[in-house]
Amino acid sequence: MTFANVGSLVTKPGQREAVVSILVRPMAGLKEAGCLLYEVGVNDAAPDTVFVCELWESPEAHRASLELESVQAAIAEAMPLLSGEMGGNQFLVKGSPLR
Repeated sequence: MTFANVGSLVTKPGQREAVVSILVRPMAGLKEAGCLLYEVGVNDAAPDTVFVCELWESPEAHRASLELESVQAAIAEAMPLLSGEMGGNQFLVKGSPLR
């Protein structure tokens, strides 16, 4: 069953675009690990927040992706730019009117 992870990352002031640039770079192995969708976005009403919407083949695929070297490198690069405040939700997708 498809697994969704929809989250927000609050950046240190003025670091939003730097975090976006890290998260939109190609990450080796992500698709092969079971990532179906990985979208990064912003909202001008939240100038220091980055939003991420992910769809995965399963919760296990999502967890396993955290072991990928490319993902660990992106996390290590982004962490110093984040405030530490994170939010979001995870859920199993039941369906879509588009599929």
